[in-house]
Amino acid sequence: MLVVVMDLAQITAQLQRFSGTDLTATLADIESKLHGVNANNLGSALLTAGAERQALAAAAALKQVAGQVNTAIHALGILLCLPYILEAGETVESLSLGAGNTGRKFDLETNLRVAEFKFIRWRGGSESIRQNSIFKDFFLLAEAETGKRKYLYVLGTKEPLKFLNGGRNITSVVSLNSKVGNQFRAKFGDSFRRVRDYYLAQENKVTVADISAWVPELITDDLDDTD
Repeated sequence: MLVVVMDLAQITAQLQRFSGTDLTATLADIESKLHGVNANNLGSALLTAGAERQALAAAAALKQVAGQVNTAIHALGILLCLPYILEAGETVESLSLGAGNTGRKFDLETNLRVAEFKFIRWRGGSESIRQNSIFKDFFLLAEAETGKRKYLYVLGTKEPLKFLNGGRNITSVVSLNSKVGNQFRAKFGDSFRRVRDYYLAQENKVTVADISAWVPELITDDLDDTD
């Protein structure tokens, strides 16, 4: 069994050798060239196509690295926002930089505030997963038993506020998160049917704030969405 250990530069170089400058065009070319290949000349054809185990190992390694990218963006985003957030006399009491809240209630808690961060780009249209996530954070902030100020930091407020003021059914929003759904029903029963009903009743409890200017590196259409 071949085990290949590569750093990021080696991974990139190996994949570049296979994919060239345009992977789609490269694959189309390989498909064309392999037409008519048989068992006798398959080996040389694959070698010519660059279909080597090192390239496969590089792709697998890159996939593993890519799985950590969203977490890195979340952590770096929070850290680079802190200089803009902290006020005179404000001190950090806890941070949750990894995936989820790692046992802590919020991404950030100081002596003055609690906060959640959403480093996602809203595109408009059907975005139910993002909507579910932002409702969860708004709900948990709004219902948190604390006298501290509460913030939900987002990359642009237009789409999040459009959703929060919209008519989506709350049952649908919490359907994939039984914990949040149970908490919501235990506290409110059927008092709120639509997202806007709950948001309008609780909007004064949570400030939804735009952090785009603090992390302009994330404002690009080429960047995949992240939490």
